[in-house]
Amino acid sequence: MDIRYSAHPNDVKRYTTEELRKEFLITDLYQPDTVQAVYSHVDRMVVLGIMPVEKVLPIDDGIDVWANFGTHFFLERREAGVFNLGGAGYIECDGQRYDLDFEDCLYISRSTKTVLFGSKDAANPARFYVVSAPAHKDCKTTFISIQDANKRPLGSMETSNKRVINQFIHPDVLETCQLSMGLTKLEPGNVWNSVPPHTHERRMEVYTYYGLPEDGVVMHYMGQPTQTRHLVMQNFDAVISPSWSMHFGCGTSCYTFIWAMGGENQAFDDMDNFVCTELR
Repeated sequence: MDIRYSAHPNDVKRYTTEELRKEFLITDLYQPDTVQAVYSHVDRMVVLGIMPVEKVLPIDDGIDVWANFGTHFFLERREAGVFNLGGAGYIECDGQRYDLDFEDCLYISRSTKTVLFGSKDAANPARFYVVSAPAHKDCKTTFISIQDANKRPLGSMETSNKRVINQFIHPDVLETCQLSMGLTKLEPGNVWNSVPPHTHERRMEVYTYYGLPEDGVVMHYMGQPTQTRHLVMQNFDAVISPSWSMHFGCGTSCYTFIWAMGGENQAFDDMDNFVCTELR
């Protein structure tokens, strides 16, 4: 498991490109028949990439749960959200099976002891993107299809950010402890996300980008409003955004991204917006 410690914004002002990428960027999440895990000390979020091909993989495959979390199983004191970003797959939670097609989602409650991930076709394996947050209560493990997500259209063609926010793990859809997750899809011809730029002091956030062409990238902007930095991100890369950092971007084409939040509250609109002309 890759451990990422919290970074102070005053230190980040002096980071090189290599240091920024090492601290905040997550790459190479999907390796055949392995669980790739990154533990962030920012609100103790865990990001996992799970790509079962020939094997059925437990969520803690290759992870020393006791050494990293001090618990007997991965979700003893955690909840998790999962999106399938690949071929058809399935997840078994304490013996209950859930089938997930592309962009379907599963919320998994705290106290779920056994979580197994599998693909239906080894030639087109599932890509399970998982984000886990600490939890203090049990909720109901729930499947949410892309059709059932709560949809919020935003933006316009004139500002190149026409998009639909699909809320999956969200108070308007189901009860969770603290985790919120959703999927934002930009329409063709649109390239900007999360404009106007904002921070939310009471929550951290993790983005993962996908749906880009092979030679496409997203210029992801981060940092304090008067101390902006950027990361060049490719398909399936993820990025950690502390509460003090903005998180918005511009792609070489349209794309989709998944956002995951955890922290003090679940109020989606609890954010501090900034005027673009004030950024530096």
